[in-house]
Amino acid sequence: MEHRLANTSHLTLNQKKFIETALLADLRTDGRRPFDYRNLTIKFGKEEGSAEVQLGQTHVMAIITAQLVQPYRDRPNDGTLSIFTEFSPMADPSFEPGRPGESAVELGRVIDRGLRESRAVDTESLCVLSGKLVWAIRVDLHILDNGGNLIDAANIAALAALLTFWRPEISLGGQDSQEVTVHPPEEREPLHLIIHHLPIAVTFAFFNYESSVVIDPTHEEEAFMGGRMTATINANGDVCAIQKAGGEGVLQSVIMQCLRIASVKAGSMTEKIKKAVRFSLYETVFEYLSCSLSLEKDISALHNSGIIK
Repeated sequence: MEHRLANTSHLTLNQKKFIETALLADLRTDGRRPFDYRNLTIKFGKEEGSAEVQLGQTHVMAIITAQLVQPYRDRPNDGTLSIFTEFSPMADPSFEPGRPGESAVELGRVIDRGLRESRAVDTESLCVLSGKLVWAIRVDLHILDNGGNLIDAANIAALAALLTFWRPEISLGGQDSQEVTVHPPEEREPLHLIIHHLPIAVTFAFFNYESSVVIDPTHEEEAFMGGRMTATINANGDVCAIQKAGGEGVLQSVIMQCLRIASVKAGSMTEKIKKAVRFSLYETVFEYLSCSLSLEKDISALHNSGIIK
């Protein structure tokens, strides 16, 4: 298994020395402190359930889709949630086109573990007909630019997209109530997913030099780090998942320190995501009201001109 989501052979000796010197001064090469995140931007597409995240130079898009499928036999009343990743060669020269590589598989597994194993999304509410029909929710993550720490950026994109996704309303009819009707949004109001909490991935990079630890590593720091750990935690401080990749073992005291830091970061990141979603909803409502007012004016003008009566 490839343990780093970065090309580990592109750093020069001078670049490595620069990183070492910065770490000695309790700084990063981009001016951040060890436990600072890069600037975060969350944008939403025109379609519900799509989000773009920029974390520094890292750029990830998430798109949510849903379809009706048969449930698993051992989970007849549960819908499904699946994570898929696509690494564009334009995002990083080390990514190869075609079938997903080990990096894509690892990224998908980390995001999947934090979301599914913590039961963040209520899959029971996705059941339509027990044992026969459920909603399958698919999260497609597209890596557009790899500036480092793909895990955290992809996790934020997935959560933001899930929070703005609407699935169609369904009704059951017929004599045996087995006839399924999927209603278009103009006929019945679609439904949000039920999301109990937001599992936030916080990634730490470990450096053998002076036992330094930082969060949100850049592409260059990933190429120099001795190991990586991702702690997925919600705003309540519940640990949803821990993934340690590569390098030597880490002391328990260091892990506990990382979990305390991750808990604080999870709280602030949760607020940032919710704020971005609220702002997006306000924009949608404002756009809808503006269109409605414009339509009323157009109809009034047509009435006044005698074109329509």
